[in-house]
Amino acid sequence: MEAFLNFFETMPSWQKFMWVIICISANWVVELGLPLMNFNYEKWKHAGVNFVFLASDLIINVIFGALTVGIFVWISANQFGLLNMIDLPIWAELLIAVAVLDLMAQYTVHYLLHKVNWMWRFHTVHHSDTQVDVTSATRHHPIDYMFREVFALIAIFLFGIPLAFYLFYRIITVFFAYFTHANINMPPTLDRILGYVFVTPNMHKFHHHRELPWTDTNFGNIFSIWDRAFGTLTYDDPSKVVYGLDIVDESRDQDIMYQFKLPFDKSVKYKS
Repeated sequence: MEAFLNFFETMPSWQKFMWVIICISANWVVELGLPLMNFNYEKWKHAGVNFVFLASDLIINVIFGALTVGIFVWISANQFGLLNMIDLPIWAELLIAVAVLDLMAQYTVHYLLHKVNWMWRFHTVHHSDTQVDVTSATRHHPIDYMFREVFALIAIFLFGIPLAFYLFYRIITVFFAYFTHANINMPPTLDRILGYVFVTPNMHKFHHHRELPWTDTNFGNIFSIWDRAFGTLTYDDPSKVVYGLDIVDESRDQDIMYQFKLPFDKSVKYKS
């Protein structure tokens, strides 16, 4: 188990980036063969817009990465956090760490991004995509991405999560982010079975419906248990989903400058 975790702790940056490319490429290929929605769009142009957001978020990721290293060093030196107060098998502590990070750095912050008006303004960029596919997972306003990183740091600090655990979590969460956004026609039975524990493509699509109440449901990224436990789960026929966001100019979903300035647009009727 230690050798397994050491692999993630010593993984060079180029391998982490290659994992992102692999996840995007694999889901892209499946989308072409088994699409859920038949979009009439220029797929590469759509991807290019979303990759601009990916580039901006990678820059933030580097900055927060430097901060995170300092926190890991301090936690290790001071044996701080819940995981340093208990003595469980490594696999059990790893599971706790992944669950906690998924709860705090994904579900909780995602819930707040929808419920807190000034946070929602930045998250609208993600929801303004009218053709949700695998590249939509990269579509986050830089401030939106920063919120997620801050909550991850809080979880790491409070629970004393080791670096190897965190990096393992990042690998998993990247996979689920691209998989659940992918325009894949999942067999309904398989989707429902997987959905008892994990977030699935069909499940996440309801979150991207252009109108409430579906927009404010299915906040999870890895585990669906949080939505089930807190009553925010929706599951229906995915063919009913219409992507986009009814409060913004959906015709400008591919206008990069419009999207970057969207959180500051006073003409948009954000939540009160």
